[in-house]
Amino acid sequence: MRTVRVVAVLVLGLLLGLVPGGGPAAGARGGGSGDADSPVLVAGAVVGPDGTVDPVDAVGRAWPVGARPPVTRGWEPPATAYGRGHRGVDLAAAPGTPVRAVAPGRVSFAGRVAGRGVVSVELTGTGSPPLRTTYQPVAATLKKGTEVAAGEVVGVLELPGSHCPMSCLHWGLRRGEAYLDPLSLLPPWLLTRGPARLLPVTGVPEPGADADAAP
Repeated sequence: MRTVRVVAVLVLGLLLGLVPGGGPAAGARGGGSGDADSPVLVAGAVVGPDGTVDPVDAVGRAWPVGARPPVTRGWEPPATAYGRGHRGVDLAAAPGTPVRAVAPGRVSFAGRVAGRGVVSVELTGTGSPPLRTTYQPVAATLKKGTEVAAGEVVGVLELPGSHCPMSCLHWGLRRGEAYLDPLSLLPPWLLTRGPARLLPVTGVPEPGADADAAP
């Protein structure tokens, strides 16, 4: 039974990049000492073994939770392919918060791994292999194969586990076996946008004001 549990935890770590050695493709930013055939991560881009750069387009149109959630832990690419790091970002959110697709795509996984709810979405029009976002711990509200629009709810945030000291969403991004910075999906206007504020309106007559002023 213990062996089954260990295997399940390792599978979850490989899927979400939460454990050291989360795959031979999780190279360093700008370089690494991993397998020569493994892609290397460079600040939101994948550099292949032939030196070609595959940048990540900012196709995101929504945050996965809230309007501009606090990032409690950022993307920390490992120094080597098998080194320690944080292959995703953690966003502060309360349990029960709706979790949304950041861009249009198709649900490629919706279920539980090692007791944690996981949802993965393959993003439309992002090449081959496509970009894939992952969200956890999330109770899925859609089934595998469902087409989703940007901002569409894919599940709700579950109670926190051992990954975050407080409740958070772990948001990951991959292309094939390479881990990328999920924030690179968001355009500048989403990254910098603050909460909406109501501003006073001046110089506009109130309804009926002209009629009251008429002789």
